Amino acid sequence: MNRPHSITADVDILEEGVEGVIFSHGGSDGGYSLYVQDGKLHYVHNYVAKDYFHVESADEVPTGHHQLRFEFEVTGLPDIPAGKGAPGRAQLYFDDKLVGQTDFPYTTPMVFGVAGGALECGRDSGSPITPAYAPPYEFTATIHSVTVDVSGELIRDSEAEMRQIMARQ
Repeated sequence: MNRPHSITADVDILEEGVEGVIFSHGGSDGGYSLYVQDGKLHYVHNYVAKDYFHVESADEVPTGHHQLRFEFEVTGLPDIPAGKGAPGRAQLYFDDKLVGQTDFPYTTPMVFGVAGGALECGRDSGSPITPAYAPPYEFTATIHSVTVDVSGELIRDSEAEMRQIMARQ
């Protein structure tokens, strides 16, 4: 919480129509979920069941072996006394290609829900993090692994860096 992080899922999508939760943490009273619905990759951050911050891929999830990734880049400081965690940029990637991006004005500052909520891979079997799906909303493709990285090292977008350099010329 309140730091840069990423969630990367190594998956095989063998057929169209894939759906379900890849990775979730929390419950209906707060948490986050990375999932596929209507062909698109989604990430939702449930702020104490009051606000739902959401990012969706512009493209449909491709078939084949891919890495589906969510990144959170902190853009400001948390306001813990006001009950608000750090604001940040939420980004979705297929392999190294940016396919969705939005800014979250704030996040959950400390813990999800009363008991912290469950952490699950391939489903969200408890109280759902978002009303967008019903539990268990199992993932219908193959998940080889999911890696949560809190090192703070985000994907470098060399194309965007080059555009910035060229714009300064």
